[in-house]
Amino acid sequence: MSDINKVVLAYSGGLDTSVIVRWLQDTYKCEVVTFTADIGQGEEVEPARAKAKALGVQEIYIDDLREEYVRDFVYPMFRANAIYEGEYLLGTSIARPLIAKRLIEIANETGADAISHGATGKGNDQVRFELGAYSLKPGIKVIAPWREWDLTSRETLMAYCAERNIPVDYAGKKKKSPYSMDANLLHISYEGGNLEDPYWEPEEDMWRWSVSPEAAPDTPTYIEIGYQNGDPVTLNGEALSPATMLATLNKLGGDNGIGRLDLVENRYVGMKSRGCYETPGGTIMLRAHRAIESITLDREAAHLKDELMPRYAKLIYNGYWFSPERRMLQAAIDESQEFVNGVVRLKLYKGNVVVVGRKSDNSLFDEAIATFEDDAGAYNQKDAEGFIKLNALRLRIAANKGRSQLS
Repeated sequence: MSDINKVVLAYSGGLDTSVIVRWLQDTYKCEVVTFTADIGQGEEVEPARAKAKALGVQEIYIDDLREEYVRDFVYPMFRANAIYEGEYLLGTSIARPLIAKRLIEIANETGADAISHGATGKGNDQVRFELGAYSLKPGIKVIAPWREWDLTSRETLMAYCAERNIPVDYAGKKKKSPYSMDANLLHISYEGGNLEDPYWEPEEDMWRWSVSPEAAPDTPTYIEIGYQNGDPVTLNGEALSPATMLATLNKLGGDNGIGRLDLVENRYVGMKSRGCYETPGGTIMLRAHRAIESITLDREAAHLKDELMPRYAKLIYNGYWFSPERRMLQAAIDESQEFVNGVVRLKLYKGNVVVVGRKSDNSLFDEAIATFEDDAGAYNQKDAEGFIKLNALRLRIAANKGRSQLS
């Protein structure tokens, strides 16, 4: 007899999670609560309600989390200029802690004994969901069907639907794409299918959010993004909410062929994985944020941020959003953003994001000192001689002691 009476399932309404509803009911003899999050995946989430009802679910949660997602997760991450392994803008990674947080909140609200998800035993998402859940509710039971059942393919899932009278309309018929896709306001990812050959070039019709750079307009698009404490708050002078800002930048970037990425990444579980990503708005935001930081951040603060960033990015990729070390790094990053205010002007053109201007009332750029013209004594060039000699002292001593730097 199972000690699980009620489970909260992260439910998309697709084939896998529809099978999971019935599998949980059959295997654990428990009540299932479904939770569907709208984080800007670009598809209707309300149909999940009818699908869940058809499977006998009584408690159904469908939550619009778009603003919370961008405000409390995407924006803090972008203050750090976070990139994993030099390329990946962490679009899937940063969505998982929010889903885990809401799963635990619903479990508390409904008195559920466990949570469940549809992540496979090969991927990163199982780690991200569960690390987040255990951080917020240490004693929660987590059920990961892909690590328990013997349903190993789409064919066996469909057979299970037939045996248990799960309507295939509700379980999801044939995918429109041969690829496994995950989308939210920050990005859309593509994995599987022909992409499992890392030498395969994806076909043009795979991409959903962007035109190819070759097909982008011949006339550039100019935009201005206004920043306050490191976050984008205005676009072309108009104040926008976080979710609206990112959605608008996605459209502008996609129309100009911006944000496509093809990479092989190192998963936390140990394997390499090839994926393609579209992150048009995020690509623009990253370039703009670094531009406003370039004139408002102190040199050593900026360099320290760049040194901390890979560690911060790895924490997010591996699922440690709710860890004390991520919170500690976030506090330092947020402290650095006090004077990151101003406006960045950008040119979007055929896959490129070009910074063409930046200005700020908090700028540390001093034209009187930096000028190549007469600086009226603002900078004494003779001071450079002593500066150079002091920094060369250890090198000169070593050379005088016969420690040649030539090999």
